Amino acid sequence: MDQIIRIGMDTSKHVFQLHGVNAAEEPVLRKKLRRQDLITFFDKLPPTVVALEACGGSHHWARLLQSLGHQVKLIAPQLAKPYVKRGKNDAADAEALCEAMSRPTMRFVPVKTPEQQAALMLVGVRDRLIRQRTQLVNVIRGYAAEFGLIAPKGLCRIEPLLERVKTEETLPALARELFEMQATEYARLQVQLEEVEDRLMAWHRAHEGSRRLARIPGAGPIGAAMLVMKTPAPEAFRSARHFAAWLGLTPKDHSTAGKVRHGVITRAGDEILRSVLVVGATAVIRQLRRGQCAPASLWLVELLKRKPPKLVAVALANKIARIAWKLMVTGESYKGPSARPASACVV
Repeated sequence: MDQIIRIGMDTSKHVFQLHGVNAAEEPVLRKKLRRQDLITFFDKLPPTVVALEACGGSHHWARLLQSLGHQVKLIAPQLAKPYVKRGKNDAADAEALCEAMSRPTMRFVPVKTPEQQAALMLVGVRDRLIRQRTQLVNVIRGYAAEFGLIAPKGLCRIEPLLERVKTEETLPALARELFEMQATEYARLQVQLEEVEDRLMAWHRAHEGSRRLARIPGAGPIGAAMLVMKTPAPEAFRSARHFAAWLGLTPKDHSTAGKVRHGVITRAGDEILRSVLVVGATAVIRQLRRGQCAPASLWLVELLKRKPPKLVAVALANKIARIAWKLMVTGESYKGPSARPASACVV
């Protein structure tokens, strides 16, 4: 067999498809392996470059292949898709990965360590618990409204609502029992969420880079921790704008024939991180509009005079992301703007 210089590997739970080429870019390997045979194959193979799609389990396989002496490159699915020829199957996907890896301008995903993946798991568990709590709160409000019991907005109003349900004599016994089940579930979710957030805060306090990013207005401890966790290699981005574009905070480009046309933000990248930055920016704008603007950015004050608050929140989230990238790359600390007079506040 000719010397293999590059292998594209399409992964799944049990079946793995390989596509390898030699120095003349001729296919010399087309092979399908079961999970138990994959390690034996790569253990006997001379060190080579292997491309995998950055998907579930890819970081595990990347670390395993690296331990066998191979060089592994992870490619985002959307970057490998244009190289898939007509038809969609495992062999075509493996060939596309092999071809995409050879492109000089291709971008790769850094391989994460088990510790980094565990930290990201902490963020994912927190997000799931928040979604479950929101769903449960909406269900409780909906059922309570069916019996004429309503409460103002806010999570702090749910427990008083459940207390009213307990003392409402007109409720049927079955409804009272079901509300009690939901109250128990709500209390359990609250306890679990507090435990996860305590662990997340402990991780934040123990990480010097996360503490530095938390000083950025609008980032906060949660946003700073997520920025560090989800960006293990910030130097891989050429500029702060590329980092903001990776998060989906830059406008879509529909330009042609010399006419520049920008649309809404792309919403690419990590949805959870992007939403946390936008929420943090919204909190900064809310404080500014309430008059708590010292120190306040003149750029933000002037922008609020011309644009709607929601649009400004996205622009501020973009700026937070760019500042965070700069601090992560250089190791510097955040230096806020000089304090503005009270007359600069937006009412």
